[in-house]
Amino acid sequence: MSIREESVGAKSSGRSGGRYSGAWLARWALEQLPIAHTFGIPGVHNTELYDELGRSQKIRPVLVTHEGAGAFMADAISRTSGSGAIGCLVIVPAAGVTHALSGLGEAFLDGIPLLIITGGVRTDLEFGFQLHQIDQQQLLQGVTKSFRRVGEHGEIVPAIFEAYRTAVSGVPGPAAVEIPVNLQLFRGRVEALPSAPSTPPPAAPDPDRLEQAAQLLATAERPAMFVGWGAVDVASEIAHIAELLGGPVSTTLQGLSAFPADHPLHVGMGFSRAAVPAAERAFRDIDALLAVGVRFGEIPTGSFGCRVPEALVHIDIDPAAIGRNFPARIGIPADARQAVPLLLERLQARQLDSSQRRRRLASQIAEDKASYLGEWKKHRTDRVNPALFFEQLRRQLDRSSILVVDDGNHTFLAAELYPVLEPRTFISPTDFNCMGYCVPGAIGAKLANPDRQVVGVVGDGAVLMTGVELLTATAENLGVVLFVFHDGELSQISQGQEIPYNRKTCTVLPEIQLEGLARLTGAHFLTMDDNQQIAAVMERALAAARDGHPVLVDVRIDYSKRTRFTQGVVETVLKRFPLGDKFRFIGRAMWRKVTG
Repeated sequence: MSIREESVGAKSSGRSGGRYSGAWLARWALEQLPIAHTFGIPGVHNTELYDELGRSQKIRPVLVTHEGAGAFMADAISRTSGSGAIGCLVIVPAAGVTHALSGLGEAFLDGIPLLIITGGVRTDLEFGFQLHQIDQQQLLQGVTKSFRRVGEHGEIVPAIFEAYRTAVSGVPGPAAVEIPVNLQLFRGRVEALPSAPSTPPPAAPDPDRLEQAAQLLATAERPAMFVGWGAVDVASEIAHIAELLGGPVSTTLQGLSAFPADHPLHVGMGFSRAAVPAAERAFRDIDALLAVGVRFGEIPTGSFGCRVPEALVHIDIDPAAIGRNFPARIGIPADARQAVPLLLERLQARQLDSSQRRRRLASQIAEDKASYLGEWKKHRTDRVNPALFFEQLRRQLDRSSILVVDDGNHTFLAAELYPVLEPRTFISPTDFNCMGYCVPGAIGAKLANPDRQVVGVVGDGAVLMTGVELLTATAENLGVVLFVFHDGELSQISQGQEIPYNRKTCTVLPEIQLEGLARLTGAHFLTMDDNQQIAAVMERALAAARDGHPVLVDVRIDYSKRTRFTQGVVETVLKRFPLGDKFRFIGRAMWRKVTG
């Protein structure tokens, strides 16, 4: 009996024992999990597994141009799939793993579950120095929650199931399994195929701490909330708590879709000097803070420049995050999906009346938001005004559309100017902060959400890293629109260079012909040169995407007005410099400005 014939027979035999190839076992295991796509490039150490995946009725293997982009696609699958689907990589050992590391690092630091299946060198030969022979556990130990190298056929299915459980349990993250190529190719005896894995529910939060938290928040005069990605699946409950407390709600960058921007108490990202005026003003005199699903990382705190009150209630699934950067009076290590509804019940039982404070605050927030947007819209330019761009983008997209951004100046423009309205509809590289995320991230999001609009906004520097992946979008007939903010610089860093250095080193890009990238990858190409073209070009781009065509739009963006984030972070960082070094940096910049 051939391997192909045996695989078919084995599948029909259900979970009984028998002789199976390792490739069939791996495919069978993946089919039991919430996985619809795998990403990677076949090589000599996984061709048998790819052959099996090619026969699957449940999983579609997707060929990518680079494993790093494949990891970003898998990441976006996990971020945008509210149903619990998980992204999966199937990659060759060594080079495939090192290429994927950037995407794995992003998922690891951002708390995104991924499953990595990598081939391995033959373990049935006495020879060393085999092709791709390297210790992959050492390569992956810093960016994965677990790694397992299977040694026999009977370990394959349990190892994959255990990796899945590890990836989605506790603080989510990547988990890896290495399957040597000889196990994939050859048959081995397996006594029984285990049942599909179930994940144990997280431990219930401490009821006494929840009661203490409810009491602290209910008696505060000026409470506020700070929510992150960990709260994205309890956005409705978060809104109810905000209304009971009558306090403002700020989010992290990753958590922008954890609280709707059209809610009257929404203020924006962060609440430091690097936040928009609505957030800075609303949080100025708060006396208590409820933080949910946040780690108080560098970006949302404006380089740790925010003022956090002593009366801090901090809920996070990671116990190590609680009190790490700002001391918590009440720390509740728990999954927000369990803790937040229970906290809401306790607050509702207190029959709070914050209607006057809520109305007053909502009026102030609306006024500050309108003033800030008006300031942006008055900014004169012969290029595309970012505020007008994002205003029109919001107008033309459905409420449930997904926006994917990259790392760069455009990221913070989007955070300040684009209203995110529903959970899991805004994704961005965050703590690993890796350029190159947007293009593959948009592809992954569209694969996971084929019936929703998916749009990417990416800088011209970031699109150079993974723009060729548009070829994958063309091959898969994915109607995604990529707006490239084209200004000829790595602007987030070049703007940061201007104040302390008064010169730009290695942040000015060579001339880029984006039409050539579109032609290379089969994408439709459009240009947007000024404000008068915004609406019409967007309409054409979204219409082409509806027909299943990827679209690349060259946006002649104006970056001359800085975001509050950039201004605030530069000020905060400079203030922390030792006095002598501060004068040295300022003096050097002034001298260079005078002398040219």
